[in-house]
Amino acid sequence: MSSAILEKAPVAAEPLLPVVGSELAAPLIHGGHVRYANLDYAASAPAVEDVAAHLSEVLPYYASVHRGAGFASQVSTSVYENARHIVAGFVGARADDTVIFTRNTTDSLNLLAGCVQSLLAGNGFTEGVSNAHGEVLYLDIEHHANLLPWQGLPHRSVVAGQSLASTLSRVETQLRAGNVVLLAVTGASNVTGEVLPVAELAALAHQYGARIVVDAAQLAPHRRIDMARDGIDFLAFSGHKLYAPFGSGVLVGRPDWLDAGTPHLAGGGAVKDVRLESVRWTEGPARHEAGSPNVLGAATLARAAQVLAGLDADEWHAHEQQLRSHLVAGLSETDGVTVHHLFSDADTYPNAGSIGVVNFSVEGYDAGLVAAYLSAEHGVGVRDGKFCAHPLLRRLGLPSGSLRASFGVGSRLEDADRLIAGIRTLLADGLGWDYVVDAGRWVPANDSRSYPAWAPNTPGTAGAAPCTTD
Repeated sequence: MSSAILEKAPVAAEPLLPVVGSELAAPLIHGGHVRYANLDYAASAPAVEDVAAHLSEVLPYYASVHRGAGFASQVSTSVYENARHIVAGFVGARADDTVIFTRNTTDSLNLLAGCVQSLLAGNGFTEGVSNAHGEVLYLDIEHHANLLPWQGLPHRSVVAGQSLASTLSRVETQLRAGNVVLLAVTGASNVTGEVLPVAELAALAHQYGARIVVDAAQLAPHRRIDMARDGIDFLAFSGHKLYAPFGSGVLVGRPDWLDAGTPHLAGGGAVKDVRLESVRWTEGPARHEAGSPNVLGAATLARAAQVLAGLDADEWHAHEQQLRSHLVAGLSETDGVTVHHLFSDADTYPNAGSIGVVNFSVEGYDAGLVAAYLSAEHGVGVRDGKFCAHPLLRRLGLPSGSLRASFGVGSRLEDADRLIAGIRTLLADGLGWDYVVDAGRWVPANDSRSYPAWAPNTPGTAGAAPCTTD
């Protein structure tokens, strides 16, 4: 196994932005502590320090919104509604696009699916859509959030090709066959990090009388998005992947479908008038935001958007590409490690490339065991499993799962080096501790380490929701 990659680049490159928890000490199974190397950004990214500071500013004013006359309520309402304008600017939305705050990307896409279902039932499609009785078209590489909501509607799936060029050709073939009302695609694969040319896909959808929705959960934290320029009709992403806590998501898109669709939740705030046996629903964002909204989630998401918008794009992408190239090279030069990808032309196709997500497997080792080993013996956090993309993992020949390292603005080259070194130590020397399966997950046997006092170990949680989270 070559160690040349570890010698080619500096191993202490500074993070692009400071993030909360960057110096977190992780306990090792053999004793002692080491700085936690967080390579699990694609699941939930740490909060940027500026976002955490903004939360402290907003929190004293936290109150009800929209109908409160008190000072704190007025401030909270201003913060909440201004967050819509910030998010709209961040993604290059059109002037009349609606910005709806949701729980996460999954919630956003389910909301849109409900609107499409309503419109299909009532044939209520409008401008730019000629297939009023149509189907939803999606790729087989999608995260479950952009696959399962469409299975309850008339739908078709496209098996992606070995290249982006062949994949677009297959998409066009299905669009040309007619009857597609919506094309649902990911902006960047949550499994491999490869970016899809969404502007080209949007142009194809519009050419054949359909609209497009982009799952930008992975794209938004890594790339500039311009909905108006690229022709994106609907866009969904999550705050918790955008360096903002509190579980807020966003759906941004054309108001005609959103105003015509059945409200996502039936409740207070979404109505114009209610009688005992009837209701008149309102339009605009409130139509789908019944109940007390997640004010702090919207506020932190908006501040994260401002912080990312303020980055120099070239510096941002260079930081990420340095990390990705370093990690891919180090893993690829390690005998027994396979780095997985989808498209042969991902790095050469226009407006494509890859974000800070690397998928790999280690010969002879279960992915979950490797992840447990890296955490316990090296203080490195990675993801293992099927990444809520079961059809894609089966297609890659990985039905039992693989490993994923992901990073972002708070990452360092040292994090990648520690992962590479840990894998090489495993392949050279084997496991340094005994591991057992507990509730479906690999864990160190006889683990005496403990969580902080305010977060006690709870029996049976080690394997909660195996192979499904992301």
